[in-house]
Amino acid sequence: MPKRFALRLISPALLLGAWQLSSASGLVSAQRLPPPTRVWATAVSLVTTSSPAYGTLQGALVVSLERVAAGFTLGALSGVLLAIAAGLSRLGETAIDPVMRMLRALPLFGLIPVFIVWFGLGESAKILLIAIGAAIPMYLNTFAGIRGLDARLAELSDVLHLRRHEFIRQVVLPGAMPQMLVGLRQSLGVAWLALVVAEQVNASSGLGFMISQATRFLRNDVIIVVLLVYCALGLLTDSIVRLLERRALRWRQSAAAR
Repeated sequence: MPKRFALRLISPALLLGAWQLSSASGLVSAQRLPPPTRVWATAVSLVTTSSPAYGTLQGALVVSLERVAAGFTLGALSGVLLAIAAGLSRLGETAIDPVMRMLRALPLFGLIPVFIVWFGLGESAKILLIAIGAAIPMYLNTFAGIRGLDARLAELSDVLHLRRHEFIRQVVLPGAMPQMLVGLRQSLGVAWLALVVAEQVNASSGLGFMISQATRFLRNDVIIVVLLVYCALGLLTDSIVRLLERRALRWRQSAAAR
């Protein structure tokens, strides 16, 4: 495992070296693309010093994490519940699936003016925007997982006289779990993207707000720092979901080995 991890660091290290050399040689303007050394210095400054324009990096990070946690939780749960309703009922599919497919095609930026009119400039609009972004992939994957279940499982549940909630808990959700975990990873990625969109409009704190402020002051180094934080958060959450996936689906490996 340590050797594999070390090998995975080769390409990022080469990219970092090429980035530093291109700036040091003057091939790329340091104003347009600050070198890694300057980006690191900026990151340290943002962590240790509170800027009047940006605040601190850790303060913005906490605000953004709270927003994405609330929005993702609301969106993921809504996506799963809607998928169960649509996947187990023709009437539910007719009522829910067309709406979710239409929402999938809507750009998040297009929803911002509507949400501002409906919910004002507070946190509700931002959280709801993240929730909608997270709900769509969760719904689509869970719905596909439910519809992909073997029909004989439903017949078995009838033979065992399982109640509706028992059938969902013991048959539907475990059977759709692989697709649900795929949806979970996609939903987390979309949630971070929606956070960027939400925080750059009428926000007074958060990582997206730092990007907006840095754009006004032409601070590309600050923008790159925040983008790298987004990358790190995305990789961290994806790794957590991968770990959950391996543990949740361990029973499939055990069954295959028999």
